[in-house]
Amino acid sequence: MDENSYKTLKSFSKVELIFKGSLFLGYGKPVKSEVEAKEFIDRIKEIHSDATHNVSAYRINIENNFAMKYDDDGEPQGSSGKPIYKVIELKNLQNTVIVVTRYFGGVKLGYGGLVKAYSDTATEVINSSGILEVFEKSYLVLEFDYSEIQKIKDISKIFGKIVDENYSDVVRFKLEIKKGLEDEFTKKLVNLTKNKIKIHNL
Repeated sequence: MDENSYKTLKSFSKVELIFKGSLFLGYGKPVKSEVEAKEFIDRIKEIHSDATHNVSAYRINIENNFAMKYDDDGEPQGSSGKPIYKVIELKNLQNTVIVVTRYFGGVKLGYGGLVKAYSDTATEVINSSGILEVFEKSYLVLEFDYSEIQKIKDISKIFGKIVDENYSDVVRFKLEIKKGLEDEFTKKLVNLTKNKIKIHNL
């Protein structure tokens, strides 16, 4: 992983685990903002308003704006929300929210038991979803002669993808590439076309 990428959950995930009779429902979701994370937590709390606890944690980093929070929701302090957060942090996930809902089963788990139950449920949420590495993107517009089309298409597949094509007096391609590869890609384009190309950063 480099500075222009981050890891998050692949998709929404739900798991069920039972610890000494207590039912633990784990929910996870990749999010794009702290607001979205809070809305997700509120939605799960609304669905399981009859639950004993709805414990949550999130870790957000959007354009170097960092936000994190964990909430024990009535469980003993440090026994639930923080362990969930620690799992997210250990997996180096960002833009991730996890909620673990507990329905009490009649047997107290104790502090250590709670830590294990919430940690294990959060881990299963992540395992169920899978982890996705997300790359930040840059966009370039290339202008070149028709004779260069195949060369440009071939090298563009290596660095990213063509998202728009325009054919008029010259060919114009709009490309999406991984952020951080702009300089290397530009040099290769210039060499490949013997400088017969115009490159614009968007």
